Amino acid sequence: MTLPAGTTTRGRVGDSPARPDGRQKVSGEFAYSSDLWLEGMLWGATLRSPHPSARITGLDLTGALKTPGVHAVLTYTDVPGQLTYGLEHRDQPVLAIDRVRYQGEPVALVAADHPETARRAVRRIDVSYEPLPPVTDARAALNPGTPHVHPGGNLVRHVKIRKGDPDVTADVVVTGEYQVGMQDQAFLGPESGLAVPAGDGGVDLFVATQWLHVDRDQIAASLGLPENQVRITLSGVGGAFGAREDLSMQIHACLLALHTGKPVKMMYGREESFFGHVHRHPASLRYEHGATRDGKLVFVKAGIVLDGGAYASSSTAVAANAATLGIGPYDVTNVVLDCYAIYTNNPPCGAMRGFGAVQSCFAYESQMDKLAAALGLDPVELRVRNAISEGSVMPTGQVVDSAAPVAELLRRVRDRPLPAATGTDLRDTDLSGASPRSLPGGVSNTTHGEGVARGVGYAISIKNVCFSEGFDDYSTARVRLELISGQPVAQVHTAAAEVGQGLVTVLEQIVRTELDVDRVVILPADTSIGSAGSSSASRQTYMTGGAVRAACQQVRERAAAGELPAEAIVTWRHRPTEPLDPDTGQGNAHVQYAFAAHRAVVDVDTELGLVKVVEIATAQDVGKAMNPQAVEGQIHGGIAQGLGLAVMEEIQLTDGVVRNPSFTDYLIPTVMDMPPVRLDVLELADPHAPYGLRGVGEPPTISSTPAIVAAIRAATGLDLTRVPVRPEHIVAGRTSECR
Repeated sequence: MTLPAGTTTRGRVGDSPARPDGRQKVSGEFAYSSDLWLEGMLWGATLRSPHPSARITGLDLTGALKTPGVHAVLTYTDVPGQLTYGLEHRDQPVLAIDRVRYQGEPVALVAADHPETARRAVRRIDVSYEPLPPVTDARAALNPGTPHVHPGGNLVRHVKIRKGDPDVTADVVVTGEYQVGMQDQAFLGPESGLAVPAGDGGVDLFVATQWLHVDRDQIAASLGLPENQVRITLSGVGGAFGAREDLSMQIHACLLALHTGKPVKMMYGREESFFGHVHRHPASLRYEHGATRDGKLVFVKAGIVLDGGAYASSSTAVAANAATLGIGPYDVTNVVLDCYAIYTNNPPCGAMRGFGAVQSCFAYESQMDKLAAALGLDPVELRVRNAISEGSVMPTGQVVDSAAPVAELLRRVRDRPLPAATGTDLRDTDLSGASPRSLPGGVSNTTHGEGVARGVGYAISIKNVCFSEGFDDYSTARVRLELISGQPVAQVHTAAAEVGQGLVTVLEQIVRTELDVDRVVILPADTSIGSAGSSSASRQTYMTGGAVRAACQQVRERAAAGELPAEAIVTWRHRPTEPLDPDTGQGNAHVQYAFAAHRAVVDVDTELGLVKVVEIATAQDVGKAMNPQAVEGQIHGGIAQGLGLAVMEEIQLTDGVVRNPSFTDYLIPTVMDMPPVRLDVLELADPHAPYGLRGVGEPPTISSTPAIVAAIRAATGLDLTRVPVRPEHIVAGRTSECR
């Protein structure tokens, strides 16, 4: 069949068409989940524990029930199905049963006819607690005698990697201990959704999430309903970065809706949001690197402890990533690595952009700089000498069977011209006429150049793409082609969550490319079609893009045979992976590897401890730039979060209690903190992937953090081993060196 005239080449794979939701988001017209509204709806609110660890000894709901306007007050006894849920372990109570395990754990729910009424009723619930000593040190949590957060103990998972000779020696050995703080995803759209009771006894939920079908499965189990009576439709998502992979208010809103027979909306405030989602795992890492005198790595030995907080979430998978990617993109014959994910009474931790690779990368890249200094080698040259390439064997025994341009990426960032006023020290440079915006401290005007030193640092990262370790990873897509008013129109339906990454745009590009049409309609994502998996692991363009492409190919064949309308539903899988051997960590665990290199230039006021990131240069292999402008946006956004972890972002805890649950005290980079980004995008196709593409979203975050910290070290001469680097670390370190 020949399609009618009027098609266009604009907006196909490789182009950068305008995002269909772009104008609405910029203008404020876009409807997010927090904008949901239905006539006659109630408002839900949550009572949360003030204690990180306590027994519940009494619960009096009388005050809340007597509050005018309250329609329901629920506790765990009102949960009709399974009392617990979880992504990988069903260990988290829907509502606390007899004890709480972290500050902010949900204890009771209220539905009322006004949000302030609901909040007032929550404050009138009287709970008696018997506080218990919290377990807050993840490394000490495995010691004999430490209280158990859960009856089975405090170990979530231990991942072992064993390769080569564990007793091999080397000419030069460096060791280091490193720490990574708890970072928050800090999305701007708080958790929110609307649950509507249905006539069949089920419920329709409209919510911002990352994984519709896994939400549905957990909700249905706790409601005691068959899965087909829980229907979820994706609402506008104001950012995610991993934190919406776990449930927040989903089961709660549905419980209240079914109990009251009315629609119920729940929307967290900013402080509650900090308690309502998982965070990045804090980590404690010990590394030992051995090398020959000419700079060839002989061995790496490492111990990694991840603080998973009170519930498992995705800690088992995060631990696997931290371990299997734990030596970086380097050829190492001998590896002994142990990674532990631990239960504590700190806030639960789970998925966040980089997913385990971030923590390891900070440590192994810090080690590479330390080793370079011990050998008297340029830090980039040391990395290049040890860089993996296509055909290299990973510590898990997996062969890298597509492009791995590690050395080229490093050379590209090294060879870029440095920004003006280069040098390792600016203290002899007259900066008195410089704009305050160009100096550490910015417009606060704290410095005029006194004590300002410049540093340059490098780092490179490796990240897996898609789900690993034998997980049945797939995406389902339906594509329909028909003529409307004589013009071909393609309709696409998937359950893939558009969380701001631009997936809807890329799917349109794929359809235009495969079907040679201009008009493409992307239907709302919901559970009436098969799962598309999570919008995480840099996987949706690979997986749902692959499914849409395959469906388009079937539709094209049917249309060519004269069938119109033509429709195809495809469930598409990537090539299989394998579980890791529990004793050795060997196995083809990953689908694809992605790489990015960063060079950071920073100015540091060494007297005040203030840091200004002057420039980031980056190079990344994306396989195929499906949408070059979107690729650039992903890289800029990822670097912003890496910068945040490097110098400002941390949830600060004292004995399990969060000290800074607000954007006043939890700082994230603004446009004033972001430096110019100079980027190189390589397109070295992966023959196993649709269009040869590689996942893009996570690598920019992973190695930007250690590059910035390396630059701060170069400027100050300090051995900084913890992120984020705070002003007191610089000032205290400098003062100590001066004594």
